[in-house]
Amino acid sequence: MQSEIEMAVLRAIEAMQERLGDELKIDDMARAALFSKFHFSRVFQRVTGLSPGRFLSAMRLEEAKRLLSETPYPVTEISVRVGYSSVGTFSSRFKSSVGVSPTDYRRRLRFAPVPAKQPALVGAGARASVSGTVESEPTDRPVFAGLFPGPIQQGGPVRCAVLDRPGPFVLRDVPLGSWYLMAQAETATGVQHIGSTGPLTVRPGTTTLRADVRLRPRHRFDPPVLLALQDLRALAERFAA
Repeated sequence: MQSEIEMAVLRAIEAMQERLGDELKIDDMARAALFSKFHFSRVFQRVTGLSPGRFLSAMRLEEAKRLLSETPYPVTEISVRVGYSSVGTFSSRFKSSVGVSPTDYRRRLRFAPVPAKQPALVGAGARASVSGTVESEPTDRPVFAGLFPGPIQQGGPVRCAVLDRPGPFVLRDVPLGSWYLMAQAETATGVQHIGSTGPLTVRPGTTTLRADVRLRPRHRFDPPVLLALQDLRALAERFAA
């Protein structure tokens, strides 16, 4: 049985889903959860790993991805439907999170090249490798594993790989910084299995880090995967080159 806290967070997530196009404030989310504003923010982050505001933003962009791929609505209308009063702000947030502009996402439905200005790659310093094993059921599906600056798959990974099936991986030439290892696979029926660990900190002098991940079915407390994942092999090949 779900705990009282999990049920409260689920009520808040359901309220977000129902009001993606509205101006939803933290007070509104807390009211849906039947918690005080300050208590709600703490427990929401503890359960989901994200603040309520970041989780809502991810849900809005996830819905934007669906509308772009499944409906003929223009980008201006989609931006309003997911709670943005400015199409410019929407387009900027979408590109920074998904990796391509809304128009390009609709046209190509694939991952664009990693942006030239990748903050993670700025600065000098020795690079390290991150290796480990991804465990998953089923055992015969391709697996994506990538390093991200935060606990959500958005924007471009600093390093990534696509495995033919769950098993060992190595991510080489990882720059200095703190990274979250995010992995995912999808069953033949479209069920997402995800897993993560971190932060993994690469300091001057670090040569190798070990990180193992076990995937599980995605549940409603997990933030949406915003990264456009349709062309992962091409993306991983660029990092391996």
